[in-house]
Amino acid sequence: MAESAATVAALAKLGVTGPFDLGIVLGTGLGPLADDIEDPVQVSYADIPGFPAGHVSGHAKQLVAGRLAGKRVVSLNGRAHYYERGDSGAMRLPVATLAGLGCRQALFTNAAGSLNEALGPGSLSLISDHINYSGRDPLIGDPDDARFVSLTDAYDPALRAVMKAAAAAEQVTLGEGIYVWFSGPSFETPAEIRMAKIIGGDIVGMSTVPEVILARRFGLKVIALSMLTNLAAGIQGSSPSHDETKAVAASGGAAMRRLVRNFIGRLP
Repeated sequence: MAESAATVAALAKLGVTGPFDLGIVLGTGLGPLADDIEDPVQVSYADIPGFPAGHVSGHAKQLVAGRLAGKRVVSLNGRAHYYERGDSGAMRLPVATLAGLGCRQALFTNAAGSLNEALGPGSLSLISDHINYSGRDPLIGDPDDARFVSLTDAYDPALRAVMKAAAAAEQVTLGEGIYVWFSGPSFETPAEIRMAKIIGGDIVGMSTVPEVILARRFGLKVIALSMLTNLAAGIQGSSPSHDETKAVAASGGAAMRRLVRNFIGRLP
């Protein structure tokens, strides 16, 4: 892929060569998933030309390539967010690089807030669809018709079925719902959460949606998994904080690690 050719060439000199069976993007507090990768090649984002530095605690800012559950995987441990610089395309090059490394499917993970009292802190949920409440789109300014990306079944039904089978095998409770993207970095107000529920939301967060749009632009099949770190603002008196997000994501990581490993092992 021309857009990421220079980055892919630079990574090859650092020992990262495709093709890979799966690309993974790890969100806040979920970096330990990368510790399961065998025979890892680790590259700091700072050593990858054009990669965003990112300035959010809980993100290691490191690419890790190797094998997991018998498959070749490349993991982006940490992401850049729209709220850091006001750029919805902040993850354009990293996502293009996954495609350039030969990935044809990608798993996005995040820490998010729950609108469902039955899915409290520490729960896991698939994303079945999203609502781009921020209105920002990383393809604004693209010069050709490739920008008109269809987002019907953006969260691939077949991959979601594989994840559900993995959850059943691991006896991990797995929810499923619609993710509402707020720009952040401030958390949502209780009034905004009530609105999100009215328009059909189940999960709220500050990431993932721009990356999914980019992934579909570059031809990747997508699956996304949220670690629900808190009840959203106003639900049972909840008042979210970033410290809570990091702590719960870290403590709930064991179930996610088992689930993701089983999922990867089931991929063709």
